[in-house]
Amino acid sequence: MSTEAAAVRYPMPTVIKTADILAKGLLVLLLLLALVDPDGSNLRNKAAEARAIGYPLASFTIPMIWLLVWKERASFPWLPDLLVTLTCFTDILGNRMDLYDKIVWFDDLMHFANTGLIAAAVILLTLHRTAPRYRVVERALAVGATAAIAWEVAEYYAFINGHAERAFAYTDTLSDLGLGVMGSVVAALVIHALWSRGHLSETAPQLEHNGLR
Repeated sequence: MSTEAAAVRYPMPTVIKTADILAKGLLVLLLLLALVDPDGSNLRNKAAEARAIGYPLASFTIPMIWLLVWKERASFPWLPDLLVTLTCFTDILGNRMDLYDKIVWFDDLMHFANTGLIAAAVILLTLHRTAPRYRVVERALAVGATAAIAWEVAEYYAFINGHAERAFAYTDTLSDLGLGVMGSVVAALVIHALWSRGHLSETAPQLEHNGLR
């Protein structure tokens, strides 16, 4: 039996490609505006410089891995790449529009949704569509909990430590961690349900190896 992995390539809807490219371009533009005018982007004392470095690194991680590892074996994973990019884009856009201060539940929504998007991207990239539900949820929890903790640690050292918000940081952190974990579980259940119905088979690098990835 051959042990060589065979690539399965699928056409990707143009709307997904366009959305990914547009989100990346707007993200870079908004980050440049934030560096030039932190007040206009509502990022004064909110780690604008750290975001300007970290967000491009995060949003271009999948393209770099694809170029170095997957290019000859699979088509580009547009949907997972878009999901990761959206986590950065929605945060910087939300700050630009001052939604974090104008809408009391917006921060909670971002923790729930963006952690879920990250978990969903990793699931699509690392699990086969035939994976059982428990494995999908397990992967989502591992990714989601880690991402939520990493964000809270980064957020604390970037702009909460020494800030007036520090007095309320403990309660807010617990809430954000819980929402992040919930978002990752919801993402896992949605993806598994879609896989069970025969959807999303074309969204990630399908590296088939004896029927499993």
